Amino acid sequence: MTSRVTFVSPATSPSLRQARFYDGDSIDDIGAARARAAAGSLPVPARVVTSPSVRCQQTAAALGLGGSESPELSGLDVGRWGGRTLDTVTAAEPEAVARWLTDPCSAPHGGESVQALCARVARWMEETRAFEGRTLAVVEPEVVRAVVTEALGMPAAVFWRLDVPPLTVTELSGRAGRWNLRLGRPLAVPDVD
Repeated sequence: MTSRVTFVSPATSPSLRQARFYDGDSIDDIGAARARAAAGSLPVPARVVTSPSVRCQQTAAALGLGGSESPELSGLDVGRWGGRTLDTVTAAEPEAVARWLTDPCSAPHGGESVQALCARVARWMEETRAFEGRTLAVVEPEVVRAVVTEALGMPAAVFWRLDVPPLTVTELSGRAGRWNLRLGRPLAVPDVD
């Protein structure tokens, strides 16, 4: 049996555009229009799951998808840094940010470490391996990073070296105890600017 999972990153939101740690904001008008334009361009799934965040829920809805929230696919908990820009946090806490970006076990913000996120996502991937049919998951960019890191057996230290643009598709197919990866395919989205 081959398991297939298609991950879609969320449409743009103010926090994505401003390099601000996610604070629960909604997708913006351009992101919503692009997601609506891409509706129907994804393979038909047997099930749909989403990160619990507002922007993932709204992206799924704009893509014409209904589904269930999966707490295991929540974005990285950045604790007290939520809602602040990376520049602001770096200016106030340069050593903490440097440690966070280089040590995947570090969580100076009081939230979750990258290592913990990768472990959580790995558990979800293992459970999903037993699911027959295609799963479509609308998830936060850092969840996609964790998926790629885990699928390829890379150390968590590479996490921050992976870029995940809005409304891109990363696909996994798995059998015989391993995952194959296809990443970064943009959704078929016409320009709506």
